[in-house]
Parts: sequence; C-alpha cells; structure tokens
Amino acid sequence: MPRPAQLSLTLPTYAATDTGDWTPAIDLAVAADRAGVDRVVVSEHVVFGENLEAYADPRVGGQRNGRQPTGPDGPWLDPLVTLSYLAALTGRVRLGTAVLIAALRRPVVLAKTAATLDVMSGGRLDLGIGVGWQREEYEAAGLPFANRGRLLDHTIEVCQELWRNQTASYSSPELTFDRIHQAPKPLRPGGVPIWVSGTVNKRSMDRLARFGAGWIPWGDDASDIAAGIARMRRALAERGRPADDIQVMSRVPTARGSDGVDLARTFASSAALHEQGVTDFRISLPIPPGRVEAEDFLTRVVAAFRAAVNRP
Repeated sequence: MPRPAQLSLTLPTYAATDTGDWTPAIDLAVAADRAGVDRVVVSEHVVFGENLEAYADPRVGGQRNGRQPTGPDGPWLDPLVTLSYLAALTGRVRLGTAVLIAALRRPVVLAKTAATLDVMSGGRLDLGIGVGWQREEYEAAGLPFANRGRLLDHTIEVCQELWRNQTASYSSPELTFDRIHQAPKPLRPGGVPIWVSGTVNKRSMDRLARFGAGWIPWGDDASDIAAGIARMRRALAERGRPADDIQVMSRVPTARGSDGVDLARTFASSAALHEQGVTDFRISLPIPPGRVEAEDFLTRVVAAFRAAVNRP
C-alpha cells in the first residue's frame, strides 16, 4: 500500500535577471503553507560556467533536450539560507531541496547546518541531493568533477554518522575522525530525510538503497514514471532494500481548458500513479501573484488534488 499522496511545488528562487525582488517566492511559500500544500522545494546552483549546453547532455548528468532556465548571470538564491528564512514564516509545510549539490559543501558543516534548520523548523526539512551536471561548479569549489559520485556518498555518510550517533567516528580515504560530538541532532532519530535524485543506474541506486527516504527520478525514468518505478524497485530488491518505504516524486502536467487550468483533468491520473508508487506530486501551475490570491488559488488546487487521490 503506497504512502499517503502529497502535493508539492517548486518555489521561484532563481530568475533570468536580478530584480532584487524575491517577494513572489516568499508569498508563494506562505500561501502554500496556509492552503495545505504538503511540501515546497527550492533548487540550487552555486556558480555557473559558460557551457550551459551541458544541461542537455545525459552523459554528464544533464537531461536529454533539457534547457538551462537562466543564463550564467541569472541569480539563484542559496537553498538552505532561503529555507531558513521561510521556516520562520511558515508553520506546517515541509521544506525541501530539489536538488542540493551536497558534495560542494564540507560534510561536517552541512550536517550542522541541516540539523539546525531541521530543529528550528520543527522537523520539517527534506534534503533532496544529487551530483549535478556542471563541471565548472566542482572546479570552482576545488573538487574533481569526475569523482562527484563518490564525493556525494562521502558527504551523506558523514552527515548520517553525525546525525545518528552521540559519539561519532568515521574513517574513509577522504576523512577520518574519532569520538566527535555534534549537536543539535535532527528531530527524526535517523536524521534529516534524504531524497536521492538520479536515473536508475548502479551508482544512484546504490545511493538510494543506502541513504534514501525518497527518490527524485531524472531523465527517461522521470518521463515514463511507471516504468521508472518498476526499474527502481527491481534495483532496490537486488540490493536487499525494500522499496515500500521509498517515497517517489513525479511532476504533474498541467491540463488547460477554455477558462484556464482544468484542475480535474490535471489530477485525473493521480490516483492511478499513486497506486503505482508515486507519493509526491509536484505541480507547476500558473499561480496568481500576491499572497492572498495565491492562497485562494492553491486552496482550490489542494481540494482538487485530495479529491482525486481520495485523501481527506
């Protein structure tokens, strides 16, 4: 039996040009919290090079036919700082990253930052993590792009060791420490939930089996989500990890009618997808500007979604 279906949306924390006004993202987060949306997420880029065409190259982690939504000078807010700000303005909605390029950060510092945000938000943080696609981002951080998969695994290994143990010890080719204490701990006993992004391949499925509470499909596995879930489940079974406790994100295409968005048609297939294993339905709708207007619209969206998936 799949987990309860949840509704999420991505906040506009990047832009093509820098206007200095991030009110739309703030208003949308507050409106989502009040309307009953289950999760808001933010994305990340730390820096840009000028080879943005790599986003469309699956060989380096991009998406076939994908297009980077900004130029190299488009501003992107830091996700953890942004979620910390939004945590103070909201009280119920979960706060997530989709995705954090976690390997760009020193693991011990990321563990402290994430645990602090989790505690201050009342345990509402989800960390969606991935390797990214941009070589220049790793090079600017002094890290080898070719080793990004191992760097990400190492980062999460250290975070979970510090989150889960009163006295933490760790040894790997990258780092060794013994009898280290770090507090506060995240509110969940296992630490901040980790959502692993990627296609069904050996490295990402090893990562999901070891660390994952949720999966953010990518590429062809996101395009054909039912087939992607089937492949993911087979991969986890081969690794001895039950797939029943893995949450799965899928984007919801917007259906339009003569009067704008047709919510009933937009969510028409949600119940069937939920039965197939999707638990997080991510919307990308034309939401009216303004906190009151957005809340009114999202309240209707939430009602339509819950009716479609038979959720109270």
